[in-house]
Amino acid sequence: RTSSKTQSALLEIMEEGRVTVDGVTREMPRPFTVIATEYPIGYVGTQMLPESQLDRFMVCLSIGYPSRETQMQVIRASRYHNPLDDVREVCTAESIQEVQGYLSSVYIEDSVLDYLIHICEETREDHNVEQGVSPRGVLALSKMAKAHAVLESREYVTPEDVQSVYIDVCAHRIQLRSVARIEGVTARQVLKK
Repeated sequence: RTSSKTQSALLEIMEEGRVTVDGVTREMPRPFTVIATEYPIGYVGTQMLPESQLDRFMVCLSIGYPSRETQMQVIRASRYHNPLDDVREVCTAESIQEVQGYLSSVYIEDSVLDYLIHICEETREDHNVEQGVSPRGVLALSKMAKAHAVLESREYVTPEDVQSVYIDVCAHRIQLRSVARIEGVTARQVLKK
């Protein structure tokens, strides 16, 4: 829930790694991440992001509600002290930058790259889709597929890496036709197809 001016500043940071406020541009420390939450009820005083700006977010996840057991654990953990007091550093900014730099060396064979591009292009041809995955989305998908490969202890991307991240990277990047939305079609269903 931010003003248009704040949203604009955050989008500038995401795209350029710096922010301009009152005519003064400031470089952001590296690494810098923007994490945003969307609360779908009560938009009074907030501005919806246009699709072109949503496209700047690498992934869009829905975590839903925690299970009953998880909720009980949260309540128990906070019974006598604040669990946030137990949060500790698990990596440094330098180690994150090192991993980010390593991702550029992860290999994507042309056939896998062609597959990745093809499934994104297919969203542009689907009859339920008004606007498909953009070239920026294709690039984001390739980066996330590389990250998935690293998490799987590989130095190369497989089609399974692409499939593992495809929906979370692309669901917020397609705009459905109004007829499809009325019929209850979701972006995730289109991508699964």
